[in-house]
Amino acid sequence: MPTPKRRQTAGITVEHFFEAHRDKLRLELIAGAKGMRRIIREGSVNRLALALSGFFRYFAYKRLQVMGAAEMNYLKTLTASRQEYIFTELARRRIPCLVLSRNYQGTPAMLRVAERANLPVFRTPLITMNFINVATLSIDNEFAPSTTEHGTMLDIKGIGVLIRGDSGVGKSECALALIERGHSLVADDLTRIRLLDERELIASSPDLNRGHMECRGIGIINVGEMFGIRSVRREKRIDMVVTLREFGADAVEERTGLDEGTFDILGQRLPHVELFVRPGRDIARLVEVASLVQALKKMGHDPAKEFNDRLIAYMAEQEK
Repeated sequence: MPTPKRRQTAGITVEHFFEAHRDKLRLELIAGAKGMRRIIREGSVNRLALALSGFFRYFAYKRLQVMGAAEMNYLKTLTASRQEYIFTELARRRIPCLVLSRNYQGTPAMLRVAERANLPVFRTPLITMNFINVATLSIDNEFAPSTTEHGTMLDIKGIGVLIRGDSGVGKSECALALIERGHSLVADDLTRIRLLDERELIASSPDLNRGHMECRGIGIINVGEMFGIRSVRREKRIDMVVTLREFGADAVEERTGLDEGTFDILGQRLPHVELFVRPGRDIARLVEVASLVQALKKMGHDPAKEFNDRLIAYMAEQEK
């Protein structure tokens, strides 16, 4: 199976950011509508601060720019001509857009330059720090490194499990059995994965087939309609990976659980379990148990290690 390629977002348009997050950030466009195709090239938020004084060294011009109470009050100390010069310099540096917090209305000089330079200006009723916090999370999500995995993603009692395997090995059938037992489907066949904060892998489904599964011999089914809305989740953190393999003479199965395998996705090492598919074996039940074992480990209880410690203690006692 080919290794999925890691993708890094080079930038998003101001229009995309506005349409995707306008309700959450309560954004209103007040100037520069013709510049909505400008590109936000860095996944962070920058306050103008010293740039308003004409100091542009180290200025993070690729980021979404924010003006709060301090900046707006400082503007009042500047003449209209000075304001026009500053905003002309900002526009010349191709900043993507400008957001005014606390529902501030832009000054005439600001709006005049924005319209002339096609620089989008928004305002929001949120206070500056609240806007920055929410916007940072939103834009970080947009710029998160991402990849895709050929596998089925489920939420099993709070544990996010990615089920991998060759085509036809039974991933969807296993997932269907787990859904019947009350667990939730996140994605079938193709799972999108984003790395947030360089530590957390979040799985989701492409919009087109969200909530749908392909069952060989039956066709496409709508999981939400058949099993209820609780049987589908939009996204879930990946806690472990299960790989299904065809059983053969060369199959080597883990017997104790002491040798913990790992699987790499976007540089993150995840617990990995290999299960061999053969007639009469309840793979769905085994995946469910593996997820419960992982839940115990997250709480500090490792059954295999605890049994091994007991065994070693017993052997030491017998040698006395």
